[in-house]
Amino acid sequence: MNTGRTIPFDLYTHCGIREAWIGLTYFEAEARLSDGSGNPPEGWGNPIQRGTMTLASETEAVFTDDAGHEVRFRAQPRTSPSKPLCA
Repeated sequence: MNTGRTIPFDLYTHCGIREAWIGLTYFEAEARLSDGSGNPPEGWGNPIQRGTMTLASETEAVFTDDAGHEVRFRAQPRTSPSKPLCA
């Protein structure tokens, strides 16, 4: 993973803002965001929000978009999806 690099990114938001796969690395949001019913909060796209992901380090990534959203993600020791979407 090339740290310090910013890439275009479509963040999956359908179940709220929870996780992101960047390359082969799984990241979880530091603070999950939802509307309380398992959907993205008001003002977020559904099922995706277009923006950019900045790889701040090997273990931290930051999503931002033109709407002013910012979400920090931390790498987790998972190598493949193990739970169904929206679980």
